Amino acid sequence: MQEPARWIGTSPSDPVWEDNSRQVFFKWNPDVAPGDSLYMYDLRSGNIQKASRRVTGIPDANPYFNVQKAKKLYLQNGDLYEEEVKNGKALQLTRNISGISNISYAANGSDIYFTLNDNLVLLDRKTGTLQQLTDFKKGNKPSEIEPTQQNKWLQQDQLAFFEVLEQRKQKQEQAELARARDQQRRPQPIYISDARVDNQTASPDGRYITFRLISAPGDEGTKVPSFVTESGYTELLDARAKVGSRQISSRMGIYDTRRDTVYFLQTKDLPGLDKLPDFAKDYPDKEFKRNTDVVIHGPFYPENGSSSALLEVRSLDNKDRWIGLADLATGKMEVLDHQRDEAWIGGPGIGWLFSPGAIGWLPGGSKFWFQSEESGYAHLYTYDVGSKQKKQLTSGNYEVYDPQISRNGRYWYFHSNMVHPGVRHFYRMPIEGGKMEQLTSGDGRWDATLSPDEKTLALLFSTGNTPPELYLQPNRSGGSPKKITSSLTEEWQAYPWRMPEYVSFKASDGASVPARLYRPANGSQNGPAVIFVHGAGYLQNAHKWWSSYFREYMFHNLLADKGYTVLDIDYRGSAGYGRDWRTGIYRHMGGKDLSDHVDGARWLVEELGVDSSRLGIYGGSYGGFITLMAMFTEPGVFKAGAALRSVTDWAHYNHPYTANILNEPYTDSLAYARSSPIYYAEGLKGHLLIAHGMIDTNVHFQDVVRLSQRLIELGKEDWELAVYPLEDHGFVEPSSWTDEYRRILKLFDETIGSDRNKPAE
Repeated sequence: MQEPARWIGTSPSDPVWEDNSRQVFFKWNPDVAPGDSLYMYDLRSGNIQKASRRVTGIPDANPYFNVQKAKKLYLQNGDLYEEEVKNGKALQLTRNISGISNISYAANGSDIYFTLNDNLVLLDRKTGTLQQLTDFKKGNKPSEIEPTQQNKWLQQDQLAFFEVLEQRKQKQEQAELARARDQQRRPQPIYISDARVDNQTASPDGRYITFRLISAPGDEGTKVPSFVTESGYTELLDARAKVGSRQISSRMGIYDTRRDTVYFLQTKDLPGLDKLPDFAKDYPDKEFKRNTDVVIHGPFYPENGSSSALLEVRSLDNKDRWIGLADLATGKMEVLDHQRDEAWIGGPGIGWLFSPGAIGWLPGGSKFWFQSEESGYAHLYTYDVGSKQKKQLTSGNYEVYDPQISRNGRYWYFHSNMVHPGVRHFYRMPIEGGKMEQLTSGDGRWDATLSPDEKTLALLFSTGNTPPELYLQPNRSGGSPKKITSSLTEEWQAYPWRMPEYVSFKASDGASVPARLYRPANGSQNGPAVIFVHGAGYLQNAHKWWSSYFREYMFHNLLADKGYTVLDIDYRGSAGYGRDWRTGIYRHMGGKDLSDHVDGARWLVEELGVDSSRLGIYGGSYGGFITLMAMFTEPGVFKAGAALRSVTDWAHYNHPYTANILNEPYTDSLAYARSSPIYYAEGLKGHLLIAHGMIDTNVHFQDVVRLSQRLIELGKEDWELAVYPLEDHGFVEPSSWTDEYRRILKLFDETIGSDRNKPAE
C-alpha cells in the first residue's frame, strides 16, 4: 500500500504524435519525480528523451485542423497558436489575452472563430481585425414603459412653452441617432438573465450563430465538514446536490445575423417526449407529468461547408435520445432517429445525459454516423440524409469503442471486444462496413493511437498481471509490436504476480456471469474464500488487462498466499456486456447484482469445495453498497464483510447517476426503498467493518453516520466503523490505504481465515 510510483513504477500514458509522424510524445515518470514528465520517442534514432523547453513542435492533444488539414490551431498557456502541418512552423496569434476557448476555423480555412469571455469573435486573417459577433449580457432586457395619454399631453405642452427644452430634446435625438448608427456595426445585445452561455458556434456560411443557455439552481448543493485543517477550525467543503434536487435546464438559441434576431430551437413537440415512463403504472393513485426539458448537443457541421446542423437531444430523464437536423431559419428540428429506453440511454460511444455521444458526418456531408444500442450492443450506424436510410455497419454480441475515420475517408478505425468481452483489440473496416481487420493480437488490452500518416500505431498494452507499457507497431494486421518503455521496478518484479483465471458461472436466472479467480497453491477444498465487488456499478473488472484496482489485485495475491480463494465478479450492471447487462439493475440495485454474488458464493462451494461457513465479501463505493446489502439481506451466506466508502441510502446520492437507475425518490419511492441498505439494517448477521473518508464529497460521510445511528438503535453487535479524517472518496495517503487493508485482512483472518480460532491479543 506504499506509494505506487516508488514500489511498482509508473506506466506511460497519453501518447500524442507529432504531425510529421516521426516522434511520439507521452507522459512518464521513470525517475519517481513528484509528477509525470513529458517524454519523446524518435522513430529514426530509436531514442527516448525527456522533452524540455528546447524541444520545438510539442503537439497539442486537442488541435483543430482546417478542412485541408494543412494548418492547425491550438492553445498553449492560454494563447492561440497556428501551426503549418507540413513544416511545423508555428505562429503565435494572441498574447496575454485570457479567456480564449472554443477555437475553430471558418469555412474558408483561414479566418478563425473563438470564444472570448463568453462572446464569439472572428479573426479576419487578411485585415488582422477582430470582430465581435455576439453580445451576451447578464440580466433581463430593460423594459420600455409607454407613457399615458395624460403624460404625453403634459410633455408636448412643456415643449411648446419652453424653447430651451425643445432645443435640448432635438440635440438628444440627434445624439441617439448617431449612437444607433454606431450600434449597427455591433451585434444586438442578447440578454441571458442568470443563465450561463456555452457552445457558441457559427454556421459555415456565417449567417447563424447558435449557442446554449444553461440555467442551474444555485441552492441545491450540500456541505461536507472537514475537521482536520491547517487553520485548526472546522471548514465546510462544497459538495454535490442530492438526487431529486432541481436540475439544470438548457435551451439552444439561434442568432440570425442577417435578420438581427434571436430565437430558440423548438423541442416541445419531439416525438415521445410526452410519453410517461412505464414505471408510472406502479403508482395508479399518483398524478404524473413528465418534465419536457431537454439537453441539446451540437450543432455538428460537415467539412464540405454545408450548413446542415446535426443535433443530438436528450430528455432530462435520459430515457429518450433524438438525432436530427435543425432548420436554423425556423428553429425547428427534423428528427431522423429516435431511441427510447425505459431504463436509461447509455453504453459505449453513446454518452450520458450531459455528454454527447460519438457522432459526426461522413466525408461528403450526405451521411452522418453515430453509435446506438438498438441491437442490444453499442454498434456503428450511418444515416443517409437524402434517402432517409439507416445502416448498421457492425453487429454481434460485442461493443465498439472510440470510432474514428481515416484521413482519406476510406476506413473506420476503432477498438472492440469482439474476440472476448475481456480483451480489447484495434480494428480497421471499410467506411461502408464489411470485413473487420484485427490489427493487434494477443490477450490483454491494446489502446491504439494512429500516427498522422496512419503508418504506425502507438500502443499502450497491458495484461492481467502486467501494467501498461508503450509499444510501436506498423499499421497492418500481423505487425510485430516493439516495446518502447520498461517501467516496473525490480522490487515489484521480484514477486511472481498471478495471472487471474477467467471463469464464468451460472446465475440463478440462467445467465452466465464472468469473473476473475485467484486460487491458493494448496487448492480451495474446505478453505476460506473472499468475493471482491468492484465499484462504480457500470465498470468492467473481470477482464484480461491491468486493473485500475491494482491495490486490490495485489491484496488478492496476498490473500491467495494465505490460503484464500478470491472471486472478482462482473455482476449485472457492469460494462462490456451489452444493454441488457448494463440495465439489469434498473429500479432494483441490490437485486440481480447482489444475487450474482450470492450465486458466485454457491459456485465456490459447489464447484471448488470452499467451506460454506468461511465466506467473506468486500468492496468500495458501489462494492461497499453490495457488501452492506449482502450482510443485511442474505443472512448466513457471508460470515464477514468489509464495506468501504459505501452508499447506504440512494436517496442521498447524486442525481445524474442515481436518477438514471432508480428514477427520482418522490416519483419512484418503491425503487429507493428496495435498493437502500439502511432499510434492511435489522438483518445484519456476521461481522461487519465499515470504513469511510470523512471529507468524501462523492459518497458523503453522512451516509455512514446515519447507518451507524441505525445500527446503534437496533442494538447490533459485531460491527465497527473506521474513519479517515483526511481522505476523500478515493484515498491518497499510503498510511490510510495501509490502515484500511490491515483492518480488512484482520477481519477475514479472525472470522473465516486460518487465524479465526486464535485468541485475541
